[in-house]
Amino acid sequence: MNESVSLPHPERFFEIRFESIGGLGAHAAGQVLASAAVLKMGLNGAHFSSYGSEKKGSLVRSFVRLGPEERPIRTSAPVETPDAIVVFHAALLRNPATRAGLLKEGTFIYNAPQGPVPEELAALPRTARVIRVNALGIAMEEKSRPNAVLLGTLSGAFPFLPTETILEALSDEFKGKHPEAVASNERAFRRGKAEFEVLEGVGRAEGDLPVGRTEPAWGYATQPPGGIVPEPGNMAWNDLSVSRTGLMPVLEREKCIHCGVCDLVCPDYCLAWGEGEEGGKFERELMGIDYRYCKGCLRCVESCPSGALTRETETPGLADRLRVPLFPELIG
Repeated sequence: MNESVSLPHPERFFEIRFESIGGLGAHAAGQVLASAAVLKMGLNGAHFSSYGSEKKGSLVRSFVRLGPEERPIRTSAPVETPDAIVVFHAALLRNPATRAGLLKEGTFIYNAPQGPVPEELAALPRTARVIRVNALGIAMEEKSRPNAVLLGTLSGAFPFLPTETILEALSDEFKGKHPEAVASNERAFRRGKAEFEVLEGVGRAEGDLPVGRTEPAWGYATQPPGGIVPEPGNMAWNDLSVSRTGLMPVLEREKCIHCGVCDLVCPDYCLAWGEGEEGGKFERELMGIDYRYCKGCLRCVESCPSGALTRETETPGLADRLRVPLFPELIG
């Protein structure tokens, strides 16, 4: 065991919340961090995650709670007032629950390339530290995953998390089943530590952010009647864009032969078709993609015989700019 590490606030627990979607590695990141803290840093630590039955593509929250060796952790409650929030997917910034509970002196780390700062981040505390890192871009270049990059950024942001110790725990996690990933993860981790940027003047809120809970506290006077679904599912409002993990299909209409093969393999009916030109060659034509319903499986790209559909790196605003709505009457 390495020498004991001092926490920034030894009088209380240091708490981290990873906000992610299934498939980006938030659960593994929390597991690596807690393991390093307990086995190598002389701290008490606890880690657990929250996700639904369909983990990949659904919302995932991973919680890490760290304390000094002499203070046992006797709670397994979710982290509601974190010292640090790490956001794995920029689409989650639109959800107020993503930033809920951040302490006024907390740190907010999010995955995004350089560019305009999302307006949603103005709701962060004025005194909070905001860090941006292109975790997905780095991970793709290094053939790794965003969790390795974000662990590196977390280590760089908090000196009490020693780089080599966290990196050793990360390597231990993968060297058994995936030894080929160890070297790429190390490169991604070190770039995550070195290539993040601290953004100034982002938040405007005063004080700690209020705690947000995903479900109301039901009681005898507030619980809904039994046997009634108050918010039934509706395909027209089901936004799948958060399921994309960095790549999206893009249509070049000049190359399209409107054969419909892409429509046969698309599992989410996100392709928008329209009437062909009067007297033209095609009776029905592919007009574009409604990215609200596209989860980025890229089956359409793989099956396209003409090369009209290509995989592109998703940058902020690209999907909104290229989107062809399936239900234009719902936009307002």
